[in-house]
Amino acid sequence: MTEHLFCAGFGYVAGYLAGDLLARGWRVSGTSRAPADKSVDPRVGLLAFDGSQPLAAGALDDVTHVVHSIAPGEEGDGFLVQHRDLVRRVPNLRWFGYLSTTGVYGDRAGGEVSEADPPRPGSARARRRVAAETAWRALFADTPVTYQVFRLAGIYGPGRNVLEQLRAGRARIIDKPGQVFSRIHVADIVAVLTAAIAAPQDGAIYNLADDLPSPSGDVIRYGAALLGCDPPPVTPFAAAELSPMARAFYSECRRVRADRTKGELGWRPQFPTYREGLRALHDLG
Repeated sequence: MTEHLFCAGFGYVAGYLAGDLLARGWRVSGTSRAPADKSVDPRVGLLAFDGSQPLAAGALDDVTHVVHSIAPGEEGDGFLVQHRDLVRRVPNLRWFGYLSTTGVYGDRAGGEVSEADPPRPGSARARRRVAAETAWRALFADTPVTYQVFRLAGIYGPGRNVLEQLRAGRARIIDKPGQVFSRIHVADIVAVLTAAIAAPQDGAIYNLADDLPSPSGDVIRYGAALLGCDPPPVTPFAAAELSPMARAFYSECRRVRADRTKGELGWRPQFPTYREGLRALHDLG
């Protein structure tokens, strides 16, 4: 039978993963709060889902693979709540990938973390992610379905990068000494997911981050140099007006390693640092 990927939450990453798999002859479908979105490839079958009720019976019958990227809310993982019978409802399901976040590691005071380190979530959002990872793992225990967790660093790529922010006048350099962030290009996320699907290791946890955790100011300055414009002025962290979510990001600092991802999947990032990634995006125009 034709391989069929279902994306629970058809967002930015799912769009690029779908493009790769459609080119290989897969079927792709998924959920969206806006299933009539004209920007999505018309070959993708979108179903409305807002977490309030399960998908219609039969909607997932011939699905073989699932990528789940819907962030859990205060009430938990809405897709899980509505589909606790997923194994029974999806008789052909072989592989389930949960897209989580490196935020589950919490603050490490600038130290390194790898897949060998246990989660140490410091925020309610991160604790909900750990709970969702654990709940899905329990659901697939003692079943033939391969379950894997992918913990993603900050995602960038076409239409979602500092070059766009600089062009729009929205880039800000917030100076907090010692603060670094890990990041990952969307093309590298797709490469890891397709490699994991091709060589499934049940129970695996993979970090997805490039090789150079860096201050956001360094990334913005490099982007400004590519564009030939002046970088924005520096604002000390203590004086910066930030949303609660943005301030929370600056409250944690860690350097993410992807040791298991590289070791088990043989992955080497196409964009090992933000420099290669931004240069490629700049060349796209």
